[in-house]
Parts: sequence; C-alpha cells; structure tokens
Amino acid sequence: MRPIPARFALVSLTALALSACMSSTVVEPAAPVPATPQIDRYAQLMDDLRTLSADDMEGRLIGSPGGERARAYLVGRLEAMGVAAPAMGRLQPFEATVNRRDGSTVTFNGTNILGVIPGTRAADRYIVLTAHYDHEGVKNGEIYNGADDNASGVSTLLEIVARLKATAPEHSVLIALVDGEERGLLGAKHFVEAPPVPLTSIAINLNYDMTARAESDGKLWVTGTYQHPNLRPLLEPIPANGAISLAFGKDTPEDTGADNWVMASDHGAFHRAGLPFLYFGVNFHPDYHKPTDDFDKVTPSVFISATELAWSAFQAVDRALDR
Repeated sequence: MRPIPARFALVSLTALALSACMSSTVVEPAAPVPATPQIDRYAQLMDDLRTLSADDMEGRLIGSPGGERARAYLVGRLEAMGVAAPAMGRLQPFEATVNRRDGSTVTFNGTNILGVIPGTRAADRYIVLTAHYDHEGVKNGEIYNGADDNASGVSTLLEIVARLKATAPEHSVLIALVDGEERGLLGAKHFVEAPPVPLTSIAINLNYDMTARAESDGKLWVTGTYQHPNLRPLLEPIPANGAISLAFGKDTPEDTGADNWVMASDHGAFHRAGLPFLYFGVNFHPDYHKPTDDFDKVTPSVFISATELAWSAFQAVDRALDR
C-alpha cells in the first residue's frame, strides 16, 4: 500500500469496559441499547481475513505460489456467491516491466480477478470495486501475511459483494481483485488500460485498502472528496458505527509525502485516467509492511464497523450517482 512514513507514533489503546446492572426485581424491560456487532453475523468476513492472511498463503507475492493459492480461493468465493464473469472472462492476466532504481528492469506476471453484478437502474453505468490481494511475500525467512494490507480490504469487498447478490445495486458493479499493487499498482494500471467495459461507462472507482486496524484514531479515512467535492455530501451524513467513523482527507495540496494518499493505492490508476474515485483505508499502524501484520492483531469489532461504514458509503454513492 502506501509509502512508509518516517516514524510511527505508538498508540496506547484503552479497552472499553462494559458493565451491566442486574436487579432481583424487574419492573419493566430496559430500553434497547445499541449493541456491538455480533461476531457470528460476520463469520464469513472474518474467515476470509483469516484465510487470506494465513501462513500457507506465503504473503501472496505477485507471481508466487502463495499468490496463486490466494487467487484460487478468491475465484472460488466469487463463484460460490454466483458472481458472473464479464465478457472478457474471470481472469485478466498481465505482464508488467518495472524500472529499478539501479537502471535495471524486472518483469512481473500477475492476474486480476473479475466479476460483474448487473444494476437495476443504470445497467450501462458501472461502479468499479477494487482491492489488491497481493502483498510482500517472504523476506529473510519471515512471512509478511498482510492481514490489514490487504487481506482486510479484499474481505470487506467480498462482504459488499455478498450483500449486492442478495439485493441488486442500482448501478452495475464491476469487481476487480487486483494483483501487483505492492509493485506499483500494476494490476489496476492494466485494468484501466484494458478495461472489460469502456472507460466512459465507468461512473466511479471505490477502492478498499487496509480496512481492519482503525484503533489508532477511530477513523476509516475517505480520500478523494477534495478532487470530487460533490461526493462528500453523500457520505457526511453516515453516522459512526461502533467506535469507528468516516473521516475525510489525505488528498489536499497541504497533505504531503506519506500523508497524501491520492496516488497511494489502486485508485491512483483510475485518477490518472480521469475517473472519479473514493479510497477507503485506515491510518498507518506499527505493523504496516512488517511480518507482524497478522490476523491476531485485528480487533473483530473494529474491522466489522469499518466494513459496515464501507457498505453504507457504497449504498449512498449507488443511490445518488447519475441522478
């Protein structure tokens, strides 16, 4: 995902304590209290995260056996949900040559995974959902499992897809689980260069990259409303979910270096092509791009809340676009 900032501020986390008062005599039922999301409702979301960030995926490096295993799992998930492939097919292989700093070049062979869900109101207009499934692989004998980066964004996307299969969207939705983000947005660039539908029919790209670890500031950040200010009023009314709320930024001229996320993930390829985008991701944390970015570092309630916010944002965009 994003460039590593110069330093991380270690965050002291305080767990929330819940208490309940009980009485031997109950006069009337207590008023219902908003509950923390029940984990069993999200078993598939958590299982996707656990599976994709397991050691046997070997860090999902582009072109590696671990990446191939992750791809097979994701194809199986889309097909189990009954998600159709676009006309060009389920898989979109690509080859990309990257220039190294020393002047040499390296060639990567990757594969994007595609799906399509027809819309009910604007079937010829597409919302493209992206999340990269690759990560850093194995370095010096240590597996970089990338639970947050980006098994989480992929799992969030799959949860949204499951809901869209239950209730069809107003716009058609293109699903692009892209490869090679960690090597320079390679899969997203190829998707834009060889899209399954004309670029003129793409209404917006919604990109999910790191959606699990929002404990540091309690925010799921939305990048892109500075470039597309008409989108912010659609999302501002969305209330917090649990301890997590939407925040807007990381996209202004004042946001520099690692604090500017406009080109930091796959949405950058869509932005470069002149297409509207919104990026959803959490802030940096101490395990970013380290072998310690593991499943057991994720607080389920936080991840669930961030995913629910991503779903609410999709609904708001889908309802409002092209009206």
